[in-house]
Amino acid sequence: MTNFNDALTSLYTALVDSRNGYDEAAKDAGKSGLVSLYQEMIALRRQSIAELEPLLLKAGLTPDRDGSYMSTVHRTIISFQSMLTDLDESVLPGFIDGEKRILKTYDEAIAHSGDPDREVLTRQRAELIERIAEMDRRANKAA
Repeated sequence: MTNFNDALTSLYTALVDSRNGYDEAAKDAGKSGLVSLYQEMIALRRQSIAELEPLLLKAGLTPDRDGSYMSTVHRTIISFQSMLTDLDESVLPGFIDGEKRILKTYDEAIAHSGDPDREVLTRQRAELIERIAEMDRRANKAA
């Protein structure tokens, strides 16, 4: 069974890994219309990570600001994909799937949290839902 510390650590790591993936996408996107979306996601991730760090420290945990091996996997996949095709709206379904997985990580952390941590996590989750909806709109418009 997962406890709050495990769930919070998993969420934090997922956000760092995701930020690193968006960093790579922004670099490799060239003149794609998605550069601004990638930059917005990087900013959202930086804000979320910065808000979670005090929660980790309060719980006696050490934030791993580099992320996990998945950071390397994300960067490699994005870099390889950018060599084959533009990082345009056609890649959005993959990003959306990743964001939905992060929502589940939020759900796990929220389920094990107490106030005021739950308020931070719930707000961040709501912001992510808005971003996913925007990605969905862009993907559907391009289809």
